[in-house]
Amino acid sequence: MPVELTASQALNLWHGVSLEQVRIDNRDLTLRQISILLHIYLVPPPHTVRGLAGILGVTKPVITRALDTMGDLGLVTRSRDERDRRNMIIKRTVDGALYLEKLGDLIIDQGRKLSI
Repeated sequence: MPVELTASQALNLWHGVSLEQVRIDNRDLTLRQISILLHIYLVPPPHTVRGLAGILGVTKPVITRALDTMGDLGLVTRSRDERDRRNMIIKRTVDGALYLEKLGDLIIDQGRKLSI
């Protein structure tokens, strides 16, 4: 069953999720990094730097910088594609999956607090 929200309710939901995420997690991901992370975990692999750059409409260095940060946080890993050494394959991690699971739970919790 689809959930129908007004623009104000949707923004309140996003606001509540963002505030709580900042309070409970010291990993301060940008909107771009979260978008990349969600794509990696929600869309079936393989994922490459080139492919992500095309999907987001940004350059490969932009994706590389985002992946550097997420890699340092243990949310993703990268390895060279053995079939085409020009490509870097981005892989999921357990920490990344747990991060998004907690984020999903947070969204559910904040959604329940909305007055619809």
